[in-house]
Amino acid sequence: MNVLVIGCGMVGSTLADALDAKGHDVSVIDKNSEKFDALSSSFGGFTTTGVPIDTDVLKRAGISTCDALFAVTAEDDMNIMVSQLARAAFHVPKIFVRIMDVNKGEVFENLGVNVICPTKLTVTAACAAIDEPDAGVEVNFENHTVHFSTIDVPEEFISKTPADIKYENEEVLFGVIRQSGGLLMYRGQELTFADGDKLVFAKKS
Repeated sequence: MNVLVIGCGMVGSTLADALDAKGHDVSVIDKNSEKFDALSSSFGGFTTTGVPIDTDVLKRAGISTCDALFAVTAEDDMNIMVSQLARAAFHVPKIFVRIMDVNKGEVFENLGVNVICPTKLTVTAACAAIDEPDAGVEVNFENHTVHFSTIDVPEEFISKTPADIKYENEEVLFGVIRQSGGLLMYRGQELTFADGDKLVFAKKS
């Protein structure tokens, strides 16, 4: 499948590497060429420097023959404009848009694009983890399901770090609920578990 990724930040570069590793033909656009340094050394796709809403840039990146487009820049408005161009001018079959603003996301869900709203997904998972820690919650992404579960920090993990955890396949630490009730999102930062913590795990199934 030919896939065009708009934005090569943390999300875009990780997504592009993952799709490339799965054998897809991947092309990435970013207005800052230095962002392409985030791609892995094994990345075998194409990169194009330029403003994503420039039709000439989109054409150079191969939008005319792409099967799917992911607009995942850090700017909601940019992602929205690119998605509309892709749908109206280039008739891209599958379009996925990252939108942080919940209200904007709800509007654009009705315009023929698949909206991925990290804010909404995070809030849903966090609330479920706090309100029903034993039940867990599942979030669907197209044909993939991510299951969130919460456990009290085991006594042997107190004063340990996320690196000390033996994870199951396709499982990551999503966050930590502190004894005060606050949720600390885990993004690879330095973190030490404390007595009273609850660990929130995300696992793809």
